[in-house]
Amino acid sequence: MVEKTGKMESLGMTVDSAFWRGRRVFMTGHTGFKGTWLSLWLGKMGAHVTGYSLAEPVSSPNMFDLTHAASAMTNLQGDIRDLPALENAIINAKPELIIHMAAQALVRASYEDPIGNYATNVMGTVHVLDAARRCKSVRAILVVTSDKCYENREQMQGYSEADAMGGYDPYSSSKGCAELVASAYRRSYFNPQKYAEHGVALATARAGNVIGGGDWAQDRLVPDAIRAFIKGETVEVRSPTAIRPWQHVLEPLSGYLQLSQQLLGDNAAAFAEGWNFGPHEESEQPVEHILDLLTGKWGPDAQWRKTPDVANLHEAHYLKLDCTKAHEQLKWQPSFRLEQALELTADWYKAYQNKNDLRALTLAQIDILMNKH
Repeated sequence: MVEKTGKMESLGMTVDSAFWRGRRVFMTGHTGFKGTWLSLWLGKMGAHVTGYSLAEPVSSPNMFDLTHAASAMTNLQGDIRDLPALENAIINAKPELIIHMAAQALVRASYEDPIGNYATNVMGTVHVLDAARRCKSVRAILVVTSDKCYENREQMQGYSEADAMGGYDPYSSSKGCAELVASAYRRSYFNPQKYAEHGVALATARAGNVIGGGDWAQDRLVPDAIRAFIKGETVEVRSPTAIRPWQHVLEPLSGYLQLSQQLLGDNAAAFAEGWNFGPHEESEQPVEHILDLLTGKWGPDAQWRKTPDVANLHEAHYLKLDCTKAHEQLKWQPSFRLEQALELTADWYKAYQNKNDLRALTLAQIDILMNKH
């Protein structure tokens, strides 16, 4: 059963609300899809969140504005490519924990602007870590990258944290680079073997495709489908047989929170590593399966069809994570099955279409995960 202290216990997974009450957290990319969900969750638990993102969210509409997320946090506008401004913001916020989520997050956009992609995903990470090492209040840093950081050999088994970094396209490559940057800073400035001297634990977190209400990015399956459904149009899909690991956005976020608790705990140095957070095996499904389930939950007017990829861009056919390490050492497990994740997603977008209170709904969906047992 769920304790009244706010502790979430589900299949061994524990996020302790009491732990987060009063914690000072600095988050980059807080206005993005995952950033907004995490900002609201941290605020709900009583954390003092300072967010740092570009002046305007990248999509319109956007979840950050729709949920009025800025009302419960310190909302700063800035660019992680601007080191002096970023460092000043971090030092003024005096955070215990930095969660770095700001990124250029789309494969197609990385082809169109590779320089901007690397500037944000690689040098942006360098700037965050370099600023952090000059902020005396920082005790832990979590850099969020992607499952695409691995050198994808189209193998059937999942990639573990020990596998090589890589990436075919500029986006995937930049995520592998960000992991290497974090590894270099960890060894050079935040070495776990010298934790007693510097007192900072640095970890990275890798997750796959996430779904959930509030994602409005272009060239992503669920947002593209929802936009078409709302307009009464047929969804056009390039690679319906491509297999992806699908999980609700709250799943990896719960992993980030649990990992961060350990990074701020008594045995922090033992957790200063890379970590995978992926779904149950039954959630590793082809695109066409996701669309069939999503159209079924949306209604009879929702339709999809295959269309040629006119841009002829390389796209990985299969990629999954081996999350044994998180299961065994963090006792983390996903809570939602795929069908429930899609149901929660469809419910959120229907609420948007009906002009319902999206902040209240988002917090209620966080409660669903918090109350899992």
